[in-house]
Amino acid sequence: MIMRFAVAALALAAATPALATPCADEVSTLQRRLDSAGAVAVTGKTPPGGPTSSNSPKALDTPPKLTESDAAVKPTAAGVEEAKKLVAQASQQDKAGDAQGCRDTIMKAKEKAGALP
Repeated sequence: MIMRFAVAALALAAATPALATPCADEVSTLQRRLDSAGAVAVTGKTPPGGPTSSNSPKALDTPPKLTESDAAVKPTAAGVEEAKKLVAQASQQDKAGDAQGCRDTIMKAKEKAGALP
């Protein structure tokens, strides 16, 4: 009887999809970043519910100064908006099980977002 229960529990666990994937973690991390006070400073738009905090002990009090070579990573309002669309797309890809597509889309979103303050 115990053996049957163990086999049934094992079969159920194997059939249940994992709730958190590495890409899902990336999606939620980047989404918080795009809703942060730094993104609000770039876009001028406060997200519903107000800006979020990264709650990271490694967060800087102020953003580092950009140099001339950093122009490619300077955040823009249009870049942040495009990144938000890409994050939504990556989330859908992750839900559909397309891990590689999700990772590729997240990388594009990070490039579009730039170095947010």
